[in-house]
Amino acid sequence: MRIVLDAMGGDYAPPVAVEGAVMAAREFGIEVVLVGREDEVRTELAKHDTSGLKLPIVHASQVIEMQEHPAAAVKAKPDSSMVVGMKMLRRGEADAFVSAGNSGGVLAAALFHLGRIKGIKRPALSTIYPFFDKEKKAASYCFLIDVGANAECKPENLLQFALMGHVYAEKILGIENPRIGLLSNGEEETKGTVVVQEAHQLLKQSGLNFIGNVEGKDIPMGMADVVVTDGFTGNVVVKLSEGLAMALFSFLKVEIEKRPLATLGALLARPAFKAMAKVLDYREYGGGALLGVDGVVIIAHGRSDAIAIKNAIRVARKAVETRMIEAIKQGLEELLPSIPGKGA
Repeated sequence: MRIVLDAMGGDYAPPVAVEGAVMAAREFGIEVVLVGREDEVRTELAKHDTSGLKLPIVHASQVIEMQEHPAAAVKAKPDSSMVVGMKMLRRGEADAFVSAGNSGGVLAAALFHLGRIKGIKRPALSTIYPFFDKEKKAASYCFLIDVGANAECKPENLLQFALMGHVYAEKILGIENPRIGLLSNGEEETKGTVVVQEAHQLLKQSGLNFIGNVEGKDIPMGMADVVVTDGFTGNVVVKLSEGLAMALFSFLKVEIEKRPLATLGALLARPAFKAMAKVLDYREYGGGALLGVDGVVIIAHGRSDAIAIKNAIRVARKAVETRMIEAIKQGLEELLPSIPGKGA
């Protein structure tokens, strides 16, 4: 297996990208191709013990910066690490592509060089979202789509996100007949924007296991296995959740330090706190799959550290191992024809 990593992508690249690649190559026993400015990448690579690891470097002279307009930058910088890596994936020289760089740039590069899966009008960015399973009394996970690729959507786009989410949850996550929820500001089908209301009607007729609208409070309680929304709202949900988790831990730490007995109790409860922190740590999830493009593409947080990069590569490896693209294509072939007027 060969995973291409955009070594220049992210707020702290190339140092953390290279470190994460070294960690992934060692832990997973796979080849990670580092695409970027060779001199800079090689300098960072020299700081690590890479004996026995497969970490080839592919030179790319240009970098798509975070503040650049995605589509324009992809066209203007054909030798960027993002474009060079995506072309390697298209030519079959790699099995997956991972980047913590400009997410719009990754989307544009994927559309230009990989194209869409037949029947999909817009790709969507997805992520695993932790929730508390009351029955198991343990952490579990749902699937949130879209979380940033499409700020504005049409009802049929949300329907297709639901289709891809259904296939991913069933084929990749192993959830039989996953419950599909549409994110809105109320449970009633008359709530939400016009787009959400029309999408609700499409989902009712889709044949999917559609359970209706879900509210923001329902996501961390596991009301649905797949939560469908537009990329603007989904991104706000994810970023708010990350910030809230960090704020709660900070608040808890301050309040415990004020109380000597609580400090003693916190020492005894340290394993439990560590377990909870791991569940809520975005770095553990690495990155989200860009679904709908014809290739395995994983987008990580721009602020990813080496641990997050390593786990983004782990997500890519699992997507390849489970034949994610083939599963989505097969699932869509089975589902799309059953929806009037929504086939390929």
